[in-house]
Amino acid sequence: MTRRNFLILCFLGLMAVTLTLFQFGSRPDAASEETTVETAALLTVVTLKPERVVLESEYSGRISARRRVEIRPQVGGLILERHVEEGTHVSAGDVLFRIDPASLQAELAVAEAALKRAESATDHARRAVERSDSLLAKNAVSAQGNDTAHNDLRLAMAGVAEARALVERRRLDLDFATLRSPIGGYVAAGIADVGELVTVGGEKALAVVQDLETVYVDLRLPVDDLDSVLMATEEGLGPVTIENDRGTAAPLVGALKSSDVIVDPATGFVSVRIEAANPKLALLPGMFVRAKLPRGVVPDALLVPEDAVLRTADGGAQLVVVSPGGEATRRDVTLGERVGNRVIVTSGLTPGEIAVVRGQDRVPEGVTVAAVSRPADASPSDAQF
Repeated sequence: MTRRNFLILCFLGLMAVTLTLFQFGSRPDAASEETTVETAALLTVVTLKPERVVLESEYSGRISARRRVEIRPQVGGLILERHVEEGTHVSAGDVLFRIDPASLQAELAVAEAALKRAESATDHARRAVERSDSLLAKNAVSAQGNDTAHNDLRLAMAGVAEARALVERRRLDLDFATLRSPIGGYVAAGIADVGELVTVGGEKALAVVQDLETVYVDLRLPVDDLDSVLMATEEGLGPVTIENDRGTAAPLVGALKSSDVIVDPATGFVSVRIEAANPKLALLPGMFVRAKLPRGVVPDALLVPEDAVLRTADGGAQLVVVSPGGEATRRDVTLGERVGNRVIVTSGLTPGEIAVVRGQDRVPEGVTVAAVSRPADASPSDAQF
C-alpha cells in the first residue's frame, strides 16, 4: 500500500468517528432518560396497618389419656371367657372377662351353711335366756347363771353377724369373677387370653382401658413463662393449638387445665397440663406434640416480612421506606418478636408508611433513590397470629 492510500484511509476513519460522536452529542435527552431508567429501582411494597397480634410460645409435650384404668383381678382362678379384643371400644359396665366361679360358689355355700348354724345357735341361746329370766324371778337360779345365759346370747348374736359378713364377702368374690370396665374407652394391646391363671396382686394387668376421646398434653415450662401464660388464659386471649411433632395432621384446639405448684429445683421448670378433644384419635398416649400457648397481646402491631429486614454491619436492622413522592431510602428500626414469618417493628415506623418487602437490596445505604413501586400480595389485616 502506498503512503497516499494509507493517508486516505486514516482520514476516512477519523471522519466516521467524528460523525458518530456528533450524533450522540446532539441527543442529551436520550442519555438522561437512559440514566433515569437505570437509577429507578423496581420495588414491591406494602402499606403498614396496625394489627392485633396474640403472642404465643411453643413448647414440646407428651400425650396422656384423660383416664386410664388397669383391669386387675380381685379373685384368683382360670379365665373362662374373654369378651373384648385389642383396640376395640367398650362402654362403662361392659363385661371384659369371666373367671371360673366353681371354687367361689363352693366357698359361698360353706359361708351360708355357717350362717345358718350361727342363727340356730342364737335361737337356742335366746330361749335359754328366757328360761333363765323366768327362773330368776322365782329365785330358782343364781344371778351368775342368769348372766352366763345372757352372755351366751350375745356371743351367739355376734357369731351370726360374723357369719353374715362372711356370706356377703363370698358373694362379692363371686361377683368379682366377672370383670367389667369401669369407664368407657379403648382396650390397649396385650390383654390376657382364655385359659390363663390369674392371681390377686399379679404384676401384669389383664387389660388396660383408656379414655381417648379427650387427652392431656403434659408440658414443662420455664417458671418465668408461667405467669404470662396463666394471665393470658384468664384474659381469654385464645385457645392452645396442638400439632403432632411431624406436623402431618391438622392442629387441634385445647385449653389450659392445670399447672403444678412445685418448681423443679434442678431445672427451674414447672409442669402444665392441657386438655384437648381428640376427634378421630389423632393424638395417642405417648406421642410427642408441639403446643402453642398464648402469653400476651399487642393491640396495634406493625408487622413486616422477615425477608424485608436488612442487617447492618453492626448487627442493627433497617427497612427501606418509600416516601409519597416515590423516593426510597433506608431507615433504622427496632424489631420485636417474631410472629410466624413476620416480625413486629417496635420503633422506626408509623402506621400508613410504605415499606419495601422485595427489591430492598437495590437501595444503597445512605442514598435516596427514585423508586417504581408495585403493591405486594395483601396480607390480611386485623388478624391474630
